[in-house]
Amino acid sequence: MLNVKNLCKSYTTKNNEYQVLNNLSFDIKAGEFVAIMGASGSGKTTLLNSIARFIPINSGEIMLNNMNISKIKGNDLAKLRNNDLGFVFQDFMLFDGLTVYDNICMPQILSNKNLNQMEILADKLCDLFDISHIKHKYPAEISGGEKQRTAVARALINNPFLILADEPTGNLDSKSSKAVIDSFIRAKNELSATIFMVTHDSYAASFCDRVIVLKDGMIYKELVKTNNRTAFLDKLLATLKELGGK
Repeated sequence: MLNVKNLCKSYTTKNNEYQVLNNLSFDIKAGEFVAIMGASGSGKTTLLNSIARFIPINSGEIMLNNMNISKIKGNDLAKLRNNDLGFVFQDFMLFDGLTVYDNICMPQILSNKNLNQMEILADKLCDLFDISHIKHKYPAEISGGEKQRTAVARALINNPFLILADEPTGNLDSKSSKAVIDSFIRAKNELSATIFMVTHDSYAASFCDRVIVLKDGMIYKELVKTNNRTAFLDKLLATLKELGGK
């Protein structure tokens, strides 16, 4: 599904070059829920922004469903982001002037999809994420967890190849965080969604199938979960401790 090969990204400031991603390679299979973790400055956000094509890369390839998206530009890039990628941001990025339902429908509206099909999909997602009771409310009238579940539903409505989630639990309390992670798990299990999540939250990451830990723009360690989530969390915390994390 997602194949990143020999990805390099650097920034130049005042004639000094800083290598952020250093020949990074990894794969994510269809239907996987994968987290990226690491200390601040390890390259997590840069990696996510590179895959989303928010920033240019120096070299390497980013393949999405066998399509090289590394050099897509213009209208093709806009179509890629709306149709093939779904986004969930830390601060929700909902339209305040639209209802929950209209926010969820927005990617379908931008794609000029059939109205009846859009309504069927939106209703299905509202039911799946337990937000049907708030679908006619506005973002200012709902909780942070409900906002993020709305964002997850919006990200999924065009059935994208990949969901990119940037610290999706960062602004939430523990109860709301668990509800959002449960939404990702439902999306994976019931919609076969593929999810790539950047997070500092070890608890949230422990629900993933796999965690890739970065250090200095390279893969420090890759952890795969077995059936025991608690043991996986312990292993993850031990790995972060090795890095000097909290």
